[in-house]
Amino acid sequence: MAIYLTEQSRVLVQGMTGAEGMRHTRRMLAAGTDVVGGVNPRKAGRTVTLDERAVPVFGSVREGIERTGADVTVVFVPPAFAKAAVLEAADAGIGLAVVITEGIPVHDTVAFTAYAWSRGTRIIGPNCPGLISPGRSNAGIIPPDITRPGPVGLVSKSGTLTYQLMHELRDTGFSTCVGIGGDPVAGTTHIDCLAAFQDDPDTELIVLIGEIGGDAEERAAAYIRDHVTKPVVAYVAGFTAPEGRTMGHAGAIVSGSSGTARAKKQALEAAGVRVGATPTRAARHVLAVLGGTAHDGALA
Repeated sequence: MAIYLTEQSRVLVQGMTGAEGMRHTRRMLAAGTDVVGGVNPRKAGRTVTLDERAVPVFGSVREGIERTGADVTVVFVPPAFAKAAVLEAADAGIGLAVVITEGIPVHDTVAFTAYAWSRGTRIIGPNCPGLISPGRSNAGIIPPDITRPGPVGLVSKSGTLTYQLMHELRDTGFSTCVGIGGDPVAGTTHIDCLAAFQDDPDTELIVLIGEIGGDAEERAAAYIRDHVTKPVVAYVAGFTAPEGRTMGHAGAIVSGSSGTARAKKQALEAAGVRVGATPTRAARHVLAVLGGTAHDGALA
């Protein structure tokens, strides 16, 4: 199995006819994703040929769902139009909206995530790389050729670190890798993914990647302590970040001792999570746990 995205997922791409949308739709198709259409009201009725695959363009998400049975949309539209795109998808009844767009105003994200929740639509993102269930489907911009199917579930704030851990553990493989994005407001949280991986019979171990800022990792640690029985390995980015500055992601700001990498590491370790000092050491923790050779402190 996998979480949120499987080989049965039927994917629409909002913004498919733009440069980024076209490029990444090609990559999704090459990864085996069942891309059933694009959405662009100004180009409705046309067909776009991508590497010998003819992909229809619909005038609305609702039309795309009615014509194809789509249950996932990937959003590549510019920031100013992202809110409207997600609201349209939610109104049409899409089950999963993967919002790749970065630079969306926080008040727009708050509005569309709350609305989507009320309509039963799960949001991944915004400002995220999307998600991939290797060998099954890929919705977003994650490179599909750096890993393979396997027993590890990955949830990460950082796109770059998602790719690094996927590469570090390429011979082990993943059930699903979810990039939730690093903005202050995210449609899907670490906790959401932890719960889904806990229930997924094909996920044997969970990797959690966090970063400085906010308290998402501390809340995830409390959830792990109370609800997760599978082993969890983590890495927290930002040990060398200066206090009081925004670092990279909009949500990565530290005030005093709140939100520091050290505080997050301590909370996770108190919940029984093995935390690597570097991504490579986190990967070594994973291999040791799966190999049955892990012992506390050996690979920190």
